[in-house]
Amino acid sequence: MTDRPATTEGHGPLLFLGDSITEQGSWDAWLPGERVVNQGIGGDTTDGVLERLDAVVAEQPEAIVLLIGTNDFGNHRASVEHVVRGVESVLVTLRRELPGVRLLLVSILPRQAEWAAKIDAANRHLRQFVATCHAQYLDLWPALADGDHLDERYTDDGLHLTEDGYRAVVAELEPALERLRGLPPMSRPIQAIDLEEAGA
Repeated sequence: MTDRPATTEGHGPLLFLGDSITEQGSWDAWLPGERVVNQGIGGDTTDGVLERLDAVVAEQPEAIVLLIGTNDFGNHRASVEHVVRGVESVLVTLRRELPGVRLLLVSILPRQAEWAAKIDAANRHLRQFVATCHAQYLDLWPALADGDHLDERYTDDGLHLTEDGYRAVVAELEPALERLRGLPPMSRPIQAIDLEEAGA
């Protein structure tokens, strides 16, 4: 049988990886056809995610949704280069350790206006990089931003999402996951990627 039923029994776990924005999402309720694993941790950064990738690999997910980076900027005042390199390293490691996994990188979300320039720069670099890792990219900025900041309809604090904010995310995420699942899986590991050459 080549056709898989559109239920949780038809495929492996869908793993969400990130910080509090991921952690606070009720992904299993919003995506009832998926077997969801939520590995969001409040306050996490790109470095933190890199340190816990063994737990991601242990789940043997079929697909991973990665959303990380905003805490690097807000809490740690990291540079654009640091964030980009961190996200790239996560993607490269996941592709090496899980050669057949389907990877969806979500753009760093809008937040308070003071961070807009850095987030925009990081997202532009990451959008260009994802193809190197045979990953897909989901740009949520148009759905969530009001100019240079997170739309006030979707947040109470300028950073985290309200129920309406998550509803806007899921509206974009569902078709993105359909596209991701419609692609042929990776059948073999890609060659090692040199981040010094592949990075912007």
